[in-house]
Amino acid sequence: MKQIITILFFTSLLFANTNQSQTFINMMVKKYHFDREYVQSVLSNFQKDESTLKRYVGRYKAGTTSATWVTYKRHILTSSMIKDARAFKRKYYHTLTRAQRLYHVDLNYIVAFLAVESRFGKYTGNHSVLDSLATLAFYKNRMQKYFYRELKELFLLSREQNLNIFSLTGSFAGAMGVVQQMPSIQRKYGVDFNKDGVRNPWDIEDAIGSIANFLRKNGWRKGSVVAVKTNFRGRNFTKLYCSYKSRYRVSKLKRLGIRALKRFPYRWAYLLKLRFKNYQEIWMGGKNFRVITTYNHSTNYGMGIFFLANKI
Repeated sequence: MKQIITILFFTSLLFANTNQSQTFINMMVKKYHFDREYVQSVLSNFQKDESTLKRYVGRYKAGTTSATWVTYKRHILTSSMIKDARAFKRKYYHTLTRAQRLYHVDLNYIVAFLAVESRFGKYTGNHSVLDSLATLAFYKNRMQKYFYRELKELFLLSREQNLNIFSLTGSFAGAMGVVQQMPSIQRKYGVDFNKDGVRNPWDIEDAIGSIANFLRKNGWRKGSVVAVKTNFRGRNFTKLYCSYKSRYRVSKLKRLGIRALKRFPYRWAYLLKLRFKNYQEIWMGGKNFRVITTYNHSTNYGMGIFFLANKI
């Protein structure tokens, strides 16, 4: 039986880095005390996901793993999305206010996360999480180290929560549930908010508690400024580099002619650029904006959450 498992395992990894896969098995056995035959058996049954791998091979290409601002706006800030978000807020208002009270997080932002990530659980993905993570962990790509760690987290999560590792489905990148949590995020921030004894990323109430817990532990300040529009609107802003992690003194921005159109209470600001078809806008992001982008490293994502929360 052991020989059969070994043969299947190496057949599955025929084109992968077998040294790396063997290192992975040894790590899971020695460091995390998994049964060797179990890990080999699991990996022998994963299927290489070619479509997912193509998204991460080579240099980053816009639109392959994230969307442009125009795309975000077109798909997120729709009348139907806003209508659904308001209906969800009414339906789960008691749970949302409980999360807001316990974690000191603005409830409209919790709603926005659930809307953007899965349309409140309607679209949680149908990719095998095992196939996605094993493919990206063992086949060369620009984020291989990250997915190698997430594959480890998947094994640990499945053991801790008694999950069938083969039945878990999610996004092409291995994100699961209502707020599309990677295994490491679910292990660290997932909560049993409905008190049924299970931290279930597919349960709406648990998802509400989990995203609130994530925001709070990453530094969210309830009621604080998230983003403010500046006076710049033009063809091309080139004075400074703009991104969700590019931070400048507000005094420096003022010297360059960049001023917030509303009160911005911080001395430092993240400089954010939104690209439209014929012009650009520059915004200043506060500490809460940076917290949003710790969940998804994208200015467009952060602004999508910000705008939707305000529309709600």
